[in-house]
Amino acid sequence: MKTIKLLTCFFLLFGWSTSEAQKRNFELLSPNGSIKVSIALADKIYYSISIGNEELASKNHIALILKNETLGLNPSLSGTKKGNKSEVIHPVVPLKYASVTASYNYLVLNFKEGYSIEFRAFNDGIAHRFITNKKSEIEVLNEDFSVNFPDDYLLHFQQTGSFKTSCEEPYSKSIVKDWKPSDKMSLLPVLVDTKKQYKILISESDLSDYPCMFLKGTGKGISAVFPKVPTAFGPDGDRSLRILNEANYIAKTAGTRNFPWRFFVITKEDKQLIENTMALKLAPKSEIKNTSWIQPGQASWEWWNGAAPYGPDVNFVSGYNLDTYKYYIDFASKSGIKYIIMDEGWAHATTNPYLPNRNIDVHELIKYGKEKNVGIVLWLTWLTVDKNMEIFKTFKEWGIAGVKIDFMDRSDQVMVNFYENVVKEAAKHEIFVDFHGAFKPAGLEHKYPNLLSYEGVLGMEQMGGCKPDNSLYLPFIRNAVGAMDYTPGAMISMQPEVYLSERPNSASIGTRAYQLALFVVFESGLQMLADTPTNYYREKECTDFITAVPTTWDETKALEAKAGQYVIVAKRKGSKWFIGGITNSAEKERFFELKLDFLGTKKYKLTSFEDGINAGNQAMDYRKKTNTVSNKDTVQIKMAKNGGWAAILEEM
Repeated sequence: MKTIKLLTCFFLLFGWSTSEAQKRNFELLSPNGSIKVSIALADKIYYSISIGNEELASKNHIALILKNETLGLNPSLSGTKKGNKSEVIHPVVPLKYASVTASYNYLVLNFKEGYSIEFRAFNDGIAHRFITNKKSEIEVLNEDFSVNFPDDYLLHFQQTGSFKTSCEEPYSKSIVKDWKPSDKMSLLPVLVDTKKQYKILISESDLSDYPCMFLKGTGKGISAVFPKVPTAFGPDGDRSLRILNEANYIAKTAGTRNFPWRFFVITKEDKQLIENTMALKLAPKSEIKNTSWIQPGQASWEWWNGAAPYGPDVNFVSGYNLDTYKYYIDFASKSGIKYIIMDEGWAHATTNPYLPNRNIDVHELIKYGKEKNVGIVLWLTWLTVDKNMEIFKTFKEWGIAGVKIDFMDRSDQVMVNFYENVVKEAAKHEIFVDFHGAFKPAGLEHKYPNLLSYEGVLGMEQMGGCKPDNSLYLPFIRNAVGAMDYTPGAMISMQPEVYLSERPNSASIGTRAYQLALFVVFESGLQMLADTPTNYYREKECTDFITAVPTTWDETKALEAKAGQYVIVAKRKGSKWFIGGITNSAEKERFFELKLDFLGTKKYKLTSFEDGINAGNQAMDYRKKTNTVSNKDTVQIKMAKNGGWAAILEEM
């Protein structure tokens, strides 16, 4: 009898131990079974990511360090929830697709300490986030996001020596072991090349009331760093503040909330980075119920070209004055462009948004624009907006369509909250927003889709500093997570070895065909035409192509792609297809053969713009061609160094 009791106790004990061990280890698979997340609860919360038989990241760990406790340290599991979900998302501003299907498996781990961690596995990546359930406000001292790579991967990133940054640093690269903790940190997103067959794009989504995440090297992988909350400011000119003091925490926030998603897009082909929609799939739903007033589109912009149109039809002194802006409105109206932007100089002073420049009658221009069906967008510094948040009510009364807000150059919790307060207040008065001097998109543009674009990119404003060798990373990294205001459209094009530019004769590096293709390749709900109307009138057939390119799309197909080297993408709006291709300076010429099997069954008129025979030297050399094609045809493409190819296909 005693033996039976002992055996019973042994098996009960053994069963209990096995059950407890099972509760400490979990697996989550993507819907197609290719990606696996393995989670282990020990002294910390560990997880590994693998695809097929290849482990991509191992013994990663996460924690949320609060003032009086660390969530994730010696975790005590209280329960789990596992399942799957599939939903169709219709973005208000569809930069890639009119509809996106988000299908994923999920695992929620609940812990006794009043928090949970949710993992989601998609067919193209994984994501995780903290969820807290605390009664009172919490101080987050830090967040542990540590990723360890099993091999010496290659990293592509934007490094910065300070949390104060406009996010316009060029891309650099490093193998994992060479990125030391003492080196400069990186902005998000970061592109990881396993140097075997996979690429991993790391970023965040659903960022709210919390600072942006930056990354540091560890010699074996990466770990997160965050700006602390500023608590005291001093003056720093008319468009910034100097931080005098910081708290010892990175966020003071509600105790019950969802924290930002940390996500990994995992792709076998570089094309998939361009087609990915992970940031959207993890973003919150729109807070704006009636979105019919949100109208993405193109904008004619006067700053880059110095507001200096000239020629026989310009019988006035050009500059930042009433006649010049009317000329820009006329050009926009004739070209079917929805907006003009009035950059710095429209107001009498940058610090007073209520008093227009006496040489510019803003109210007359608003009236004139309405007659011509062209909206007005006004530039402001973030500091002026922060001090005059009621300005959106005034702008609505004036009839302003949108605002371009500049020089934030920070991404701490205070500044992240500024972004959200702005778009929320602007939405109340049906005004859209374009952020310059900004960090990358991280979901706010879906929560408040009146946020049409962000700069946060080394774009054409940087003149000679903006080179195709850097811009060829943008579709795979920065633009892969959301809208990007690169400000394309130069009609004076040069190769880098002969580049010389000065406003008002602003020029870009790259061929003319490259510039045209940017309007198809790059994604932005507000797409600039940066050059002067004079040059656009002179180059009418190029202008006609640019202004025909939509800013929102029904479908996107990456046809050819290699990060940092070349990309060719096809996009559909209604029955029309547009194709844009760009390349870097690595090869004298690149050749591609494109299959048109993505077309419908009808015949199509193909109008293309390609690099001319001398484009490798004289970058403005291009050829326009017209042809008839079908879905059974292929197209031969040649791109010069820093070159491009652009086309429109219309059903016949």
